[in-house]
Amino acid sequence: MALEITKSHEGRLLTLKLNAPPANIVDAQMMAALSAALDEAEQDPQLAAVILTHEGKHFSFGASVEEHLPGKFEAMIGSFHALCRKLAAFPVPLLATVGGQCLGGGMEIVLLASRVFAGPKARLGQPEIQLAVFAPVASALLPGRIGPQAAEDLLLTGRSAGAEEALALGLVQQIDEDPLAAAVAYAEAQLLPRSAFALRQAVQATRASWVPAFNAHLDAAEARYLGELMSGADSVEGLTAFVEKRESVWKHR
Repeated sequence: MALEITKSHEGRLLTLKLNAPPANIVDAQMMAALSAALDEAEQDPQLAAVILTHEGKHFSFGASVEEHLPGKFEAMIGSFHALCRKLAAFPVPLLATVGGQCLGGGMEIVLLASRVFAGPKARLGQPEIQLAVFAPVASALLPGRIGPQAAEDLLLTGRSAGAEEALALGLVQQIDEDPLAAAVAYAEAQLLPRSAFALRQAVQATRASWVPAFNAHLDAAEARYLGELMSGADSVEGLTAFVEKRESVWKHR
């Protein structure tokens, strides 16, 4: 099962666990499972919080590189961006826990959480540029989240930030040896005692200031990705070289 779904605390806390270790790749199956789980959760009026966590050492190595290749990337990008738009509009507080690597599409999903709990060995990054592509969702979110200079540093280099740097940047809000336990404790103390109805109203009111801007920016980034980036030689070369486990040979076009 790509996604493990459990309810606790008399049905008021939902846990969604990426369950495809060690990489927990966000492929078509995982995206479909997450989307369906969010749809069902949105219909539960008792739900006060959702925790997104992972099985194994790493949160996720990101989206499937194979699904980025020609003939596949249009469907993959469409499905992934639909999932991210759904996460942005999701009306229930979403907490995320990160241990180990949280990369690419995995980090983009985490960026849409209300609060992120990281283990001390967590590393978060957008390595897409190393394959001659870019991250549309992170491009739309990171400048507003951590500032344009810090966003460009991560997006243009593809480097990862360790837990302490991620905390300083605002990518995560708490570091704990057991991030899942910390997330549950936060939910128990801060969210579960509240009215689920009021929490939904508060989430939507808070997100009303940035979700429309995010959707507009993502529209533009997606159009650039599909219409310009993937018509270049280097994007196909970088992705193909990764799949074939060889060095890329850039043509700079």
